[in-house]
Amino acid sequence: MSGTALAGLAAVGLFAVGCSTGGAGAQDEGAARADSAVKATPSAVPPSRGTGKYAVPVDAMKLLMNDPKVSDRVKADLKPCGRDAYPVDTSYGNLTGGASPDVVLNVMTCGDAVGMGTYVYREIDKKYENVFAAEEPTVYSAIDRGDLVVTKQVFAKGNSIAEPSGEEVTTYRWSGGKFAQQYWVRNEFSRAVGEGEAVAPEPPTTTEN
Repeated sequence: MSGTALAGLAAVGLFAVGCSTGGAGAQDEGAARADSAVKATPSAVPPSRGTGKYAVPVDAMKLLMNDPKVSDRVKADLKPCGRDAYPVDTSYGNLTGGASPDVVLNVMTCGDAVGMGTYVYREIDKKYENVFAAEEPTVYSAIDRGDLVVTKQVFAKGNSIAEPSGEEVTTYRWSGGKFAQQYWVRNEFSRAVGEGEAVAPEPPTTTEN
């Protein structure tokens, strides 16, 4: 066989190997950064990879303001931080096993991005229904591999909002038409971290023979 023919066969083999390489697996979209603010007009959201489900953009402000499960206190404080920018983080993901991705909304304060309330909406008959709500200071939710993870900072007596003493992390899973608690973790933060200056230890002394 000629050298030219061998080179052609090698090229075909490399092409076949390259085409057989698989892609990355499916991933859940996490929540946006707590210090961000979404505009009232939602932007386009890419389809969820590996599920075949498309996340249709929602009007977060309309959902919250028309929701009777959102307290009047949260609605009264839900004001734009800037021009057409509200302190609401929006996440799309598969939590309840519905035909469409679920929507998680986190409402925060403008100045220090402290959580005020977190809500989960499920699409039913082309309408979104509130299936989870938690309203308390520093609460924030995220989607993690199909579970709802709710984090809340806790404070010792006398601590400011900028100095939490720990956090509680609760994981919920959709079961029997509602979210059921699966795991609960409490983390206590060390008081030693960040206090004073670190003092470098003295180098060990050596004795020469």
